[in-house]
Amino acid sequence: MIVTVLAFLLTLGVLIVVHEYGHYRVAVACGVKVLRFSIGFGRVVWRHQKSPAHTEFVLSALPLGGYVRMLDEREAPVQAAELGQTFNRKPLWQRTAIVSAGPLANLLLAVLLFAASHWIGVDEPRAQLGAPAVGSLAERAGMRSGDWVLAWQDVEGQWVDVRSINDLRWQVTQHLMLGQALQLQVGDAQGHGGRQVRLGLDELGAQELDALLMKRIGLGLPYSEPVLGEVKAGGPAAAVGLRSGDRVLRTDGHPVSDAQGLRERIRGAVRDGAAQSMVWQLQRGGQMLELTVTPRVVREGERGSERAVGRIDAFVGSPPVLVKVQLGPLDGLSQGLSRTWEVSALTLRMMGRMLVGQASLKNLSGPLTIADVAGQSVQQGLAYYLGFLALVSVSLGVLNLLPLPMLDGGHLMYYLFEGLTGRPVSDLWLARLQRGGIAVLLLMMSVALFNDVARLLGLH
Repeated sequence: MIVTVLAFLLTLGVLIVVHEYGHYRVAVACGVKVLRFSIGFGRVVWRHQKSPAHTEFVLSALPLGGYVRMLDEREAPVQAAELGQTFNRKPLWQRTAIVSAGPLANLLLAVLLFAASHWIGVDEPRAQLGAPAVGSLAERAGMRSGDWVLAWQDVEGQWVDVRSINDLRWQVTQHLMLGQALQLQVGDAQGHGGRQVRLGLDELGAQELDALLMKRIGLGLPYSEPVLGEVKAGGPAAAVGLRSGDRVLRTDGHPVSDAQGLRERIRGAVRDGAAQSMVWQLQRGGQMLELTVTPRVVREGERGSERAVGRIDAFVGSPPVLVKVQLGPLDGLSQGLSRTWEVSALTLRMMGRMLVGQASLKNLSGPLTIADVAGQSVQQGLAYYLGFLALVSVSLGVLNLLPLPMLDGGHLMYYLFEGLTGRPVSDLWLARLQRGGIAVLLLMMSVALFNDVARLLGLH
């Protein structure tokens, strides 16, 4: 819990500082006097000011944002000697640059964070897949347990290497959002015998990226050999003499292709609430054995939708094969640029689809989800946390560029009107748009918070 809270505060702190510093730095460069640079809102808990003529830097009690307050005649009277330093008297292009600088700083940060994550490198499971779900797209496309996805085909017909299973899932997500099929080059467990597979993601018309949708696609867990790991004393596995290292070949005469398939058969060995015995053929060293295994019955799921499943109290499956995903300086920077662009475009497409009802509002996430994922990524390592921080930085940058009053994009919308008409938006319309913008933002925040709570309660 402490790690989660600290990771969340660090995430917010970094993103807010970078965003507001973008506004601050460009404002100073344009000759605008900055009165206050605040991290957080509400009561000031710390302040620093070199002199009354300099910017006041403060930390405030509510760390869910920040602001840069500039000298502006619309907010308070300004002395004649300082009129040249006011924001409202600067040319349109300078005001546009100052407002744009915050979101652009977040996007630039994302490029550097994605690049740094690739420079450090991470160990990820190889894109070798377990058995596809029955009736899934992958199964209908002819994919089998142990298939190793080697490459995917881009719009120009070029084959791009798939470096890990996370890389594959990213391409699946992108093609799904675009409503496009994904062409894959697939080999066997050794990467030989390549063949082409068409994954018909364009057939789904999906509204929500969730576990159910991924099951329909059928690209599940990484391939894991059907080998037993640690066997818990006193459990069903130990009772019949199963040992760590045993390789399961068949259950009830049916071949076992991978650990996921074996786990599903164990879970499904329950009829009318009673465990069903299974005959296992297994290999132990050079010896072939046959044992009868009877799982114990446990109940899982939410109240009212519980179901009985089997357990043998042993770890089923060997660790997946890991590959080191690491890039050099130029390649890492190039990947950072392309990934920032891809995530930005994906974020905009998702928002657009939610707006027209083609995607579920359940895809909106709020601070609780961000805090939870931040804590998890910190525990996985620095490279994972930097990648997560980059994703949130992109989201913050894109969100702030939306043409909604109260956001930077709303101010840019006003400046576009001023540039086209030669006159600023009237005070009356500014007030109306501000009220509308507040209502939209409150609605978005409420939906995101509701989704967070629903996920924590297992309702989504």
